[in-house]
Amino acid sequence: MVFWLCCLIGILAFIILILIIKICLLKRSADEIADGFADRVASDTNTLIDLSSRDRHMRRLADSINRELILLQGDRRRCQQGDQDLKNAVTNISHDLRTPLTAICGYLDLLDREEKSEAVARYLKVIRGRTENMRQLTEELFRYSVFTTASGGTPDEPVVLNRCLEESLSAMYAALKQKYITPEISIPEQKVSRMLNRNALTRVFGNIISNALKYSDGDLIITLREDGEIIFTNHASQLDEIKTGRLFDRFYTVETASAESTGLGLSIAKALTEQMGGKITAEYKDGMILVKVCFSSAKL
Repeated sequence: MVFWLCCLIGILAFIILILIIKICLLKRSADEIADGFADRVASDTNTLIDLSSRDRHMRRLADSINRELILLQGDRRRCQQGDQDLKNAVTNISHDLRTPLTAICGYLDLLDREEKSEAVARYLKVIRGRTENMRQLTEELFRYSVFTTASGGTPDEPVVLNRCLEESLSAMYAALKQKYITPEISIPEQKVSRMLNRNALTRVFGNIISNALKYSDGDLIITLREDGEIIFTNHASQLDEIKTGRLFDRFYTVETASAESTGLGLSIAKALTEQMGGKITAEYKDGMILVKVCFSSAKL
């Protein structure tokens, strides 16, 4: 009796050992599938998931995932190619539009020197305004396509954020005055220096301030922190959480400001900020929009 009991215990122990080994192998296979899937989704590679396990169920799962990965990789390549084709087309079109627009502006300047009736002068003013809007859109399209297709990054140099921010505000003085906005500025006395592209940073600040002018209810608060974060805050009754979440989408404009906006300013600011290793975000809280730009990782 004792003998058979010992045999039964031994058999049960053996079965339990086999099950434990099987579970460990399945767990390792599941980890391999999870890690392999995450790696291949994150990177642009044609390699597929390969398992060390010979378990037919896990291999069937890996094969199913590999089939979906092949489809995903094809969609990704088509999307990337389509996006590149679109950017190239935008660059070419905007470049080709510059020549006729320059000619139109030149002839408008000549017409301004001629004698004309009040009605003709009014019509010419409308034409010049529409031409200027088209010229601005063309320039923004060209710059956006150039900035977003830059593959080599931007050349860095020591930049003092305090000074660059002050210069950007000085350049926008006339526009701020026209909107009757007197910005509240908080800049530390200590220099906040980073390795950045000076021209790109100026472009980022200018686009953010221009965006604030479009949607501000009459105020603008700018704060530079010692950790390299710059916060632009203003009341914006035209916006809400949903609209704010779309401000970085290219060509997106709020209806009330669409006549004076190309919808590319913040898209360009985002592209340039990320090229310089920074981060830009926007949030809407208590009737105010907060645009934050941070360059904490680009210290000297």
